[in-house]
Amino acid sequence: MEGQYRKDIYPGLAVGIILKKDQRSGKLTYGIVKNILTSAAYHSRGIKVRLEDGQIGRVAAFAEDEDLL
Repeated sequence: MEGQYRKDIYPGLAVGIILKKDQRSGKLTYGIVKNILTSAAYHSRGIKVRLEDGQIGRVAAFAEDEDLL
């Protein structure tokens, strides 16, 4: 799992997040970070972010390929 450290995440970054409804399945939703919602420097389940489309979830991966968006 990636995305546990706040210092690695910034607005404009392409990420894969796990939405609350997808926590059991682990399905990733890809998008661009708009806001970082977690104030702590570290979170074991991933830093919570809001994507540009308004969806909120915890960062589970960094989108290496822009085609995923």
